[in-house]
Amino acid sequence: MLTADLVSARRRGKDLVLTKLDPAGRTRAVALAEQLIRIYGEHIGRSRDDVDTAVGAIEVLPREARVKDGLWKLIDDRSTWGIPGGLDPEEVRRDVFLRATADRAALTSGRRFDRDAVLAAIATARGVEPSAIEQSLYADLRGAALLSAFDPISAVALVDVYERGQAQAVLLRAVRIEVGVECASPAAARALFRRLKFLGLLHTIAPAEKGYTIVIDGPLSLFDAVTKYGQKMALVMPVLEACPRWTLEADIRWGKTRVPLVFRASSAPTTPERGTPSVAEPEPLPDALAELLQRFSDLDTGWTARQSDRVVDLPGVGLCIPDLVFTRGGETVYFEALGFWSRDAVFRRVELVERGIGHKMLFAVSSRLRVSQELLDENASSALYVYKGAMSARAVAEHLDRLAAPRVCSPP
Repeated sequence: MLTADLVSARRRGKDLVLTKLDPAGRTRAVALAEQLIRIYGEHIGRSRDDVDTAVGAIEVLPREARVKDGLWKLIDDRSTWGIPGGLDPEEVRRDVFLRATADRAALTSGRRFDRDAVLAAIATARGVEPSAIEQSLYADLRGAALLSAFDPISAVALVDVYERGQAQAVLLRAVRIEVGVECASPAAARALFRRLKFLGLLHTIAPAEKGYTIVIDGPLSLFDAVTKYGQKMALVMPVLEACPRWTLEADIRWGKTRVPLVFRASSAPTTPERGTPSVAEPEPLPDALAELLQRFSDLDTGWTARQSDRVVDLPGVGLCIPDLVFTRGGETVYFEALGFWSRDAVFRRVELVERGIGHKMLFAVSSRLRVSQELLDENASSALYVYKGAMSARAVAEHLDRLAAPRVCSPP
């Protein structure tokens, strides 16, 4: 993935506009990509220092430097680097330094420290040649890493990835993203929503005149800088590209001074030649939910559990996308894990219930959000399950039993 400093863009008033490659620039970019691909292919088994030297020898005009660096970043992301020698450098250094310290302490007057003798002693103890110990001492330095594999790609395809990746990199600086999206079918909409949930993005979804409006909070709206969340934010672009029609507007903080700007993007118009993008398959359940399902199946509760394919819509209030559905006899309870989402997300779910969501729901919320299970009345058709650490299958079963039990209303 590109980083924000590798994006070619310019300000136009309050907007940030990507600088797209013109035909001549694209031809030059493809030529640069071909050189980079050849260098990486020819340097399998060579050190990173050797690769960096070869890439640095590629001459470019000043205006091409950012394109070269961007292509280099992308091709390096496709490479696998290893430690030469096969020995753990930290362990080798520990053994060598301990032996050297002991030998120095044992020196008698007039004798000199023998470095080669230390390396030979460690080599003998490890059953290798002294040269292997020498090579491994600082093998974990960046420049010493060996290029062990390279995932090949064509030059044209690499330039395509570079051009698409610029929009992704802009979203690393997003405060807020608003997306309008039209999906080909309800199943496609569920696939989109599930992928957003799988990424762990803080978002709200509401029906629009055509399709849906999705608002996503960015990392800079929550913290000063959160690299991991920002990378997930950038993954919104490939998710959207699986939809036929979409528009995106992002509030970003750009440059060293974090100037507030607006970035806009939209789907390319479909043509008979181009066709409509296929909708990506739904993401598998996150590990925490998959583990919960496994632990739940080991209990004898009478409930069956599976991944949910429903989108629960309460007009005028919002949407809820359950993760799981539990059934027993004629009872059905939908389950959504809010995890470490914002407190606002919890309150929105409470409002859905209070306004009449029409389904029994169990919402699992981390105690880190500092909310109480009493937010939902005990006689409500839905419940909050506040957990510490990991979700408990037994606690989920107990909540399901309470939701399934007949409700006894207090007399007026």
